[in-house]
Amino acid sequence: MKEGVAVAVAAAAASASAAARPGGAWQSGVTRRLQGALVPALLVMIWEAVVRLGFISPNLMPPPSEIVRTFRDLVADGTLLAHIGVSGLRVLTGFVIGATLAVIVGAAIGLNKRLEALFDPTFQALRAIPSLAWVPLLLLWLGIDEGPKLTLISIGAFFPVYLGLVSGIHNVDRKLVEVGEIYGLGNFALIRRIFMPAALPSLFTGLRNGLSLAWMFVVAAELIAATRGLGYLLTDGRETGRADVVIVSIITLAILGKLSDSVLRTAELRFLAWRDVFASR
Repeated sequence: MKEGVAVAVAAAAASASAAARPGGAWQSGVTRRLQGALVPALLVMIWEAVVRLGFISPNLMPPPSEIVRTFRDLVADGTLLAHIGVSGLRVLTGFVIGATLAVIVGAAIGLNKRLEALFDPTFQALRAIPSLAWVPLLLLWLGIDEGPKLTLISIGAFFPVYLGLVSGIHNVDRKLVEVGEIYGLGNFALIRRIFMPAALPSLFTGLRNGLSLAWMFVVAAELIAATRGLGYLLTDGRETGRADVVIVSIITLAILGKLSDSVLRTAELRFLAWRDVFASR
């Protein structure tokens, strides 16, 4: 028994020392990224083989080699970059508007039972409305310019951030609040020193989900009444029978969504470095 414990302790110490060595954490991160690329690489090889062997028509599912050529051509003539710039700006603007409103409203409702009783049922009902159901109404109200697109993206970003913050506030340990009150902390001090730090993990989860939905909603916004953006490029590829353009648009959206999520993930790790949490093995 003692030998087993000694072996376990030695293994843990070796693992800790490896992580502590200069470059150890970097090498570990590179290894994880390489592991994460295995599944996509395998799927791409299977995809190429299935199309080349004639199991799927190239008109319906172009092989990856054709997708790469289309991607290169769209980048070379500036078409793809222009659409990325338009969609990226819409997502950034809509996300900032929606997330800011969600933080303000979520903090007020999470800290006030009366406001929660008044407004939370309405927000829960609105949250269940599909994104495309908003489009006709927003077009009637705001026309076909940028207004309805930014509003739709803001709606998509609002509800995940709102839910994350409210649930984070509700999950704050009551004993922490009582200790703060014993030490004479006022309402503002309680929010700043107890509620907000404790709710930050849930808030960042909501922000990441909200950003993901913002990318989804921008496609819904650009599928109708748009002449620029990745959603418009999807529609144009469908109408011209260019499956390769459609797939390039989808892959571009996936890459942009992953990159933007990685930015938020990095911020989350930085702001929540004080947490002592379990790391998967």
